[in-house]
Amino acid sequence: MRVYTYSEARQNFASVLEVAQRDGAIRIRRKDGRSFVLQPESTGTSPLDVEGVELGVSGAEIVEMIREGRERYG
Repeated sequence: MRVYTYSEARQNFASVLEVAQRDGAIRIRRKDGRSFVLQPESTGTSPLDVEGVELGVSGAEIVEMIREGRERYG
């Protein structure tokens, strides 16, 4: 885990966030000895959860196309 001083983190905050995103977490240490861990927040959604695209084709038409393909190449 990468460790930054408070001053380093403050002066380079954007790059610190990039390192935390890439590595999973970073530690920020203050002069008085206290330290804090900064880590990216989990979104809780799947990267495969994408919006659908309207093709103007009904579900029945899609099923029919699949059946035709199976008959042809099955």
